[in-house]
Amino acid sequence: MGQEDLTKVDDGGFSKEAAPPAPPVKLAKGVAEENLVFPSVPMEKSEDLKSPAAVEKVADPYSTGKGFNASSERDSRLARLESEKKISLIKAWEESEKAKAENKAVKMMATITAWENSKKAAMEAELKKMEEAVEKKKAEYAEKMKNKIAANHKKAEENRAMVEARRSKDLFKADDMAAKYRGRGLAPKKLFGSFRGM
Repeated sequence: MGQEDLTKVDDGGFSKEAAPPAPPVKLAKGVAEENLVFPSVPMEKSEDLKSPAAVEKVADPYSTGKGFNASSERDSRLARLESEKKISLIKAWEESEKAKAENKAVKMMATITAWENSKKAAMEAELKKMEEAVEKKKAEYAEKMKNKIAANHKKAEENRAMVEARRSKDLFKADDMAAKYRGRGLAPKKLFGSFRGM
């Protein structure tokens, strides 16, 4: 059972060499050689593999065949790719940060608007409550004033009635006294206040 190993040759081809024999494997007790399964890799045997001239060289995309210049060009391409990668990462980070800032600003604006609306609603409710209280007090004060006006009117009417009663009494008294003086034929002692000293 011979295994074949492909090794790379300087000219870019492959040659077939015999692999050194594998060292003997010690089996554990109770394991028979027939029970062991070795994986095998199928290889196509063709005439192309046997001849190194028949194998085509695959062109290295970074190599131009100029030795040192090829590696420096490859390094510059790798550096350019690395730079482009960094730039794209920076651009993605920048866009992410701008989106975060925009979202944060929108959220803060919404919070401020909600705060303003809640304060405005609270102030409007308080103003309405104050207006209702003022209207209630105004109505109460108007009622008080109406009651005072009515009380004053009542008192004035009572005073008028008292004055009218007194007048009627005084007139009745004057008529009665005049009738007495006429009946007796005497003049009243108190005629007028201005004639007292005469």
